[in-house]
Formats: sequence, structure tokens, C-alpha cells
Amino acid sequence: MERTYSQINEKIKKGEAVVVTAEEIIDIVEKEGLDNAYEKIDVVTTATFGAMCSSGCFLNFGHSKPKIRMSEAWLNDVRVYTGIAAVDSYLGATELQYNDPENRYFPGNFKYGGGHVIEDLISGKDVQLFALSYGTDEYPRKEIRTMINIRDLNQAIMVNPRNCYQNYNVAVNAHKDRTIYTYLGQLKPNMQNAVYATTGQLSPLLNDPTYRTIGVGTRVWLAGAHGHVYSQGTQHCSECERGDNDVPMEGAGTLALTADMKKMNPEFVRGVSMRGYGVSLALGVGVPIPILDKEILKATCVKDEDIYAPVIDYSHEYPNRNPGIVKKVSYGELKSGKIIIDNKEVKTSSTSSYSKARKIAILLKKEIVEGKFLLNEPFEKLPSNQGFMKLEIRGGKK
Repeated sequence: MERTYSQINEKIKKGEAVVVTAEEIIDIVEKEGLDNAYEKIDVVTTATFGAMCSSGCFLNFGHSKPKIRMSEAWLNDVRVYTGIAAVDSYLGATELQYNDPENRYFPGNFKYGGGHVIEDLISGKDVQLFALSYGTDEYPRKEIRTMINIRDLNQAIMVNPRNCYQNYNVAVNAHKDRTIYTYLGQLKPNMQNAVYATTGQLSPLLNDPTYRTIGVGTRVWLAGAHGHVYSQGTQHCSECERGDNDVPMEGAGTLALTADMKKMNPEFVRGVSMRGYGVSLALGVGVPIPILDKEILKATCVKDEDIYAPVIDYSHEYPNRNPGIVKKVSYGELKSGKIIIDNKEVKTSSTSSYSKARKIAILLKKEIVEGKFLLNEPFEKLPSNQGFMKLEIRGGKK
């Protein structure tokens, strides 16, 4: 018999819901069988923690006396976008600090940027606001410099266009003698190391491969705050190669997420410096999966051994948008610490933290069990047959 969101939420409110993590459900189903597990399990919690470059936040500073219509603004010398209302702004996670030397002295260190400002704000630190204006009758001030704190802001709303990639590349460097620096970290020549980027069997969209429960309106745990999916994420590409278990074997679905920064836990928000590449923001995300039927439960039993990712050369194939794949490997292989390429052992590492993801899945489980986190039924499904458009270079008018 199938369940509904309302039925599960009623059990949560009464303290009767049985909730397990995506890690725990694997052993439960193996020991008790799918049918028996379905009779007792109501919710499976999933989670991930890692760098999510397409993140940022809307901030409202309130009005000074006299008022200012900000046309340019910086927080700790990191520029924020002000092309909206007078004292609204958007801070992007990958924005660099003013006068950062970037890669002029390669590889650049990128010590501070948008992700670090977001971390500082959520941590309760003071940051410097500097803003300029051309001045208007109703907004006469032309310059302001002051210290602000997240408690001083009317709103601080994280609005992330692309989080929680469903699967991702494993990066290697096929160049013979040159180390390269990427958003997945440092890659040594001759494929001496390989770097991957998701939490595998704990990752949200890998536990809901065909988007049956995760969609627009789904409630999520975003760095400790209760937020939601507000759209498909940018670069959402569900039309991809999939295994017999429907799990994508390449980058696929993505989520656009939002939540109140004032309610976030700084433990799960970290500014990231990527040598030779730039700055980013590492985030913790938890997503509950309601067990509405046995097929949904079966999907949450996916193991690292059954999830495959493509190994891509980031020295030539990736930057030149070539389709070449070195091979496909499972997350079981990746998490063992080494994979085999051309009969050679290659060390592996991850930009995601499995231990942090496990902690998030447990924290979300606890909140649901205690009746503090209810589930939302999506009001719109994520696209299930959407491809990915490429940017082609065309000549302008002469």
C-alpha cells in the first residue's frame, strides 16, 4: 500500500515516524528484505557537503541617514552586485576581493572572496561595508563606510542557482610533465592522482535518481536552516547516460536552493580557496526522501559500488570540450583510495566530506524524529528529459 506525504507528516507530528539515513537503509534492507523494511521505514535522509560554486546571497542593509541608493558596494573589499533596489545586493560565492592578484603570479592563492564573506557573516563576525552612489533627490548620500553584522541586516537570504550535482566527473591530468590547478584541486601529471566530488551513496539526487520525490517545493536542510528547492538548478541535465538502476553515470540533475542565513550553523558553511582557480563556498545540504512506495525505497538502497562516474582528463579534453572519457569507475573504487588506469594505481581523493555528510544526515534524522522538520510535497517535478545546451561562438554583425 502506497503512502502519502500527509500520512508521513502525521506520524512525524505524533513522534511515530521511523527515520533512517541513506547509509543505514542499505544494511536494513539487506538484513530484513525490501518488503519488511517498507512496512516500517517512513523517511530516509540523504546529505552532502562540498564546494558549490554557484551559490550566493541577497542582503538588505537598511537605510542610512541620509539615505543612499548604492550603485557600487563592497563587503570586506569583495564586490557585491547592486543592480537592484537601493540597499539590496547580491553577493556571489566566487567573487574575488578587490585587487586580488588572481593568477598573475601563477598559481594564485585566492585567499579571500565571496564565500569567505558569507562564512564570516554566518559566523557572526563584523564585516566592512563600503558603498558609492551618484546621488539622487531622495537618496542624496554619495558614499558610506561602516561595519555591519548579520544581525544588523533586514534580510540575509542564501539563494543558490546550482547545488547538489547528481553525479560528477573524476578529474585526472594526462599532461606528461605539468601539474594543473582546477576547481577540483591540484592534479599531478601522468595521472598520478584523481579527484572526485560527491558523497556517493549518501548524496541526495543519487538516492532519487528519477526525481520522484525531490522537486520544486521540497523542504531541505541547508547548513542547518530549513529551506527549500525553488527551481531546477542551472545546468540541470536529466537526459544522460544511466545505469540499469537509473542512476546517472555522468553529471545530471541539479537543485536551486534557498534558506535564511540567520538560521544557519557556521559549521556547515565554509569559504574555500582553490589554488590556481579561485574561491568558492562549501555547504552542507540534507534532503529527506519520503518512502511513498517500494520503488522509492529500493532507490535509496543504492551503494557506492553501483554508482559510476566518468574519469575525465582536465589537461586537454575538459578545457577543450572534447567528449573523451578515460574510463568509468565506481564510488566504491574511488573511496578505496585508488583506482586502476592503464594497469597503474592512481591515488584518489574527494572535495566532498563524507563524514560531514553523515553528520548532516543524522542531524536531519533527529529533527524529523523530534517533529521539528516536516516534509513538503513538490508542486512541480524536476525536468526528466532535459538536455544541455552548449555555448557556440558566432560572429557579430559587421
